[in-house]
Amino acid sequence: MNQGLKTARSEGLISCHSCHLLCRSPEPAAVMICPRCGTRLHRRKPNSIKRTWALVVAAFIFYIPANVLPITTVVSLGKAQSDTIMSGVIYFIKTGMWPIALVIFVASVFVPLLKLIILTFLLITVQRKSSWRRKDRTRLYRITEVVGRWSMVDIFVVTILVALVNLGALASIHARPGAIFFCAVVVITLFAAMSFDPRLIWDTEESLNE
Repeated sequence: MNQGLKTARSEGLISCHSCHLLCRSPEPAAVMICPRCGTRLHRRKPNSIKRTWALVVAAFIFYIPANVLPITTVVSLGKAQSDTIMSGVIYFIKTGMWPIALVIFVASVFVPLLKLIILTFLLITVQRKSSWRRKDRTRLYRITEVVGRWSMVDIFVVTILVALVNLGALASIHARPGAIFFCAVVVITLFAAMSFDPRLIWDTEESLNE
């Protein structure tokens, strides 16, 4: 290996998945346990690519009904109106509440789709053993971890409205199947980002320098 390139693997170190402690790697056949938190250590997350692909595909499948099916039903004076995420965005635009419409669109439509596209891109490049712009791909992965949780904004809003707006025959709000599918998309993409091992992006460089 090139002496100018030092990595945890080349120095015989393994990072703990839970507490991120750098641990000295024992013999290859030995079971590796983190001395700080007791988590079993792996040089790379087991079946990372397969698990991430399965979660990404599942999230793409749930993404369709999450945006097609109604997410809430508002009952006001005996009249019921069901709204999807996009119909809610359009309503806020028509009423002049652009900031709210923008927040809902970005957090509930754009971010989940962007996260799935980024994870798909990372999976394909890793499987193709691409050496293209590793730092930028690592930054993309970090972005998916940071922004992914903000997709729960719409679910929080629905939960609060269902809990607060319950005026009997006058007005009430009920969660619809779209909310369940959307929540599934958010949770699955969070697990997909967690199951992907970003160290796989750099394995190609290490192999080229061996």
